[in-house]
This record gives sequence, structure tokens and C-alpha cells, in this order.
Amino acid sequence: MTKADIIRVLADDVGLTRREAAETLRVVLDGVVAAIKRGEKVELRGFGSFRTRKRQARTGRNPRTGAKVKVAPKLVPYFKPGKQLRAVLGGR
Repeated sequence: MTKADIIRVLADDVGLTRREAAETLRVVLDGVVAAIKRGEKVELRGFGSFRTRKRQARTGRNPRTGAKVKVAPKLVPYFKPGKQLRAVLGGR
């Protein structure tokens, strides 16, 4: 499902125009991204939660030359599915 598909479903189910649905989705996604960027956890009950995880510095390898390369620590986005989503997908 693409962003355009979500906009279409939102417009059809709620009775919004495509432009209103696109703006609504943009506002929601911008809010989620801003909260995660501030280090907050975003939880959508039944669906899942978004947050960041810290990856430690490590030594990697350049795939072309095989030379060792230092990889700096970084924050990466992380999604954990909720109980209802796992149940629908057949998980525990």
C-alpha cells in the first residue's frame, strides 16, 4: 500500500476530498516524525509503537575493497507491532 492508496482510502471512508485527506495524512506523519525526532515514543494502540534505538559504533568493511571502516554510533527508527496487529498477522 502506498501513500496515495492511504489517501484514497481515507478520502473514501471519511468523506474527505483527496486534497483534504492528503493534508490530514501529512499533518499526522509530520507529527509522528517530529515526536520521534525529539526522542519521544509514538504509540498507536493496537497497531504498534515507533521510537528510536541507538546503534553502537562498530567496525565495518568496505564491500568493494574489504578494508576496515569505522562506523559511527547513530540513532535508527524502530517499529514494534502491537498485540492486535500481531494477532491479525498470526503472531503470538
